[in-house]
Amino acid sequence: MIEGVVNSGHEAVVILPLQGPNGQVRDIEVVIDTGYGGYLTLPPSLTIDLGLDYLGDGQAYLADGTEVEFDVYNVTVLWDGHLRDVNAAAVGSLPLAGMKLLYRHNLNIDVEGGGRVVIQAMN
Repeated sequence: MIEGVVNSGHEAVVILPLQGPNGQVRDIEVVIDTGYGGYLTLPPSLTIDLGLDYLGDGQAYLADGTEVEFDVYNVTVLWDGHLRDVNAAAVGSLPLAGMKLLYRHNLNIDVEGGGRVVIQAMN
């Protein structure tokens, strides 16, 4: 089980440990974004700091129809007690956790300031 809180900006946030290819670990706060279909977005500066392995280019369409391109990296995430290798899009300044990361998990959010966020594996 992963637990977090609803912050003052009404965002559901959790702390995720990320591991780079050389074993360095960084705990980061990520916003749960159910409108994002990928695994993770990370600020480009964090992908450099962790020395993540570059996988290639990615592209996506924003809600307004604008096409954006970004670099994609491999990162290891401690997710619900297990290490998972996932793709991370290097874009923006705010780390986001998307629906691919949440796949086969239940998300419960008490939507109020300081509300509880719980992510739990489905049986």
